[in-house]
Amino acid sequence: MNVVVIGAGIGGLTAALSLEAVGIDQVRVLESAARIEPLGVGINVLPHAVRELTELGLADQLEAIGVRTAELAYYDRHGSRIWAEPRGLDAGYHWPQYSVHRGHLQLLLLKAVRERLGDDAVTCGARVRSVRTDGDEATVLWGSSGDMQLTRADVVVAADGIHSTVRAERHPEEGAPIWNGSVLWRGTSYAPPFLTGRSMIMAGHRDLKFVAYPIGPVHDGVQHVNWIAERRAPDETFAREDWNRAVDTAVFAGHFEQWRFPWLDVPELIATATRVLEYPMVDRLPLDDWTLGRVTLLGDAAHPTFPIGSNGSSQAILDARVLAHCLASYPIDEALRCYVDLRLPPTRALQEANRSMGPEIVMQLAHERAPDGFDSVGEVFGPGELASLAAGYKRVAGFHPDELNRRASWSVQ
Repeated sequence: MNVVVIGAGIGGLTAALSLEAVGIDQVRVLESAARIEPLGVGINVLPHAVRELTELGLADQLEAIGVRTAELAYYDRHGSRIWAEPRGLDAGYHWPQYSVHRGHLQLLLLKAVRERLGDDAVTCGARVRSVRTDGDEATVLWGSSGDMQLTRADVVVAADGIHSTVRAERHPEEGAPIWNGSVLWRGTSYAPPFLTGRSMIMAGHRDLKFVAYPIGPVHDGVQHVNWIAERRAPDETFAREDWNRAVDTAVFAGHFEQWRFPWLDVPELIATATRVLEYPMVDRLPLDDWTLGRVTLLGDAAHPTFPIGSNGSSQAILDARVLAHCLASYPIDEALRCYVDLRLPPTRALQEANRSMGPEIVMQLAHERAPDGFDSVGEVFGPGELASLAAGYKRVAGFHPDELNRRASWSVQ
C-alpha cells in the first residue's frame, strides 16, 4: 500500500510511524515548510496519547524531553484552590502524562520517521496545491509554482492543520476558522519551581485566565515554564491566527498585574518571557465525514477544537493510531470508513465540550458563585460536584483511567 501524508506536524508524523508499525512502509510525508524547526511553546501529552507513543517504541525518548505532570490544579482569580487532581501514574494510569515543548516533540517524531522509513520519507518545501480521488487511487499536486509534481497514492491522509488545503478544497464554503472572542498569549520563562515542581495550574475564569506548567527540569533553582494568558475581547480586532506571531507583553500584561499568589508570581513570569506569541482562539464546526474516496482528514484538519483540556495534539495521535489499525485490518475503503466511524463521534463530542469550557468550567462556576472569593470550596460546590465534572470530561476525551487502562491495544500483532 502506498500512502501520502500531507503535513509533518505531530499528527502527520505519528501517522507515518503508525503506518510503518503495521507494515505499511511505502509512506511519504509532504511538508510545506522549507525546514522543520522546533517552533511553538508547551503542550501536554495526555496518558491516552502517551500510551500510543509508548506502543510505537518512543517511551524513553518522550521521557527524555518531557516533565511528568504530577497534578492539575484549578484556582480562582484570587489564588484560592478550587480543585486539584493527580495526573498520569499518580492518578492510576498505566502511562504518564508529559508536559513538553511542542517543537521538541515534533523533532523527536521526525527523527523516528527518518530512522524507520528513510531520510527521504519527509519532503520539506512541498506545498500541496490540490488532491483528487478517482476510484481506487488518489493524486496529489504539489511543489512550487515553477516545479509542480503529481504523486499517486492508494491513500492520502491530510494532516495539514486548521488551514488544511484539502479540507478547504472539499468545503470551500467554510471560510476562515470561527473565533470565540478570546485571545491567547503564549510564552515561556525561566522561574523558580511552583507547587510540586510538576504542577499544571489554571487560574481565573472565562473572561480572564492564566495557565502555567513546567516543560523542563530544575537547574540552578529555576526551570523552563510554559504559560498562557487568555482574555475575552470580542469587540477588538486581532490578526489571523498564527502560532508564530510575536507580540510585546505590554499588549496584555496590565490585565494580570495584580495576580501575585503565594505560589506563583504571574506578573514576574510574564515580564521575564523570552518570546510571546498571540493567537485568537478559534475552531471549526464539526464535519459529517472526513473521507472522500481515498482521501481522509486527520487531526486539526478533521476536528480543530479550542485548546482546552490539553487535547489537540493528543487527539491527533489517537487519530493516527486508529487509522493505521484500520488500514491494517480491512480493505482500504472499509478501513477508511472504520476510521471515521471510530474517531468522528468522540472528537465531535470533544469539540462541543470544549465550546462549553470543558473541565475549565469549574473556574467559571466558582467565579459566578463566589466572585469575591471564598474561604472554603465547600461553600461553592456541592459534595462530589467537582469530581463528577472532572470524570465526565475524561470520558468524553477518552482518557478516563479505568476505561483507558482496560482498552485493547491498537497495535497490530
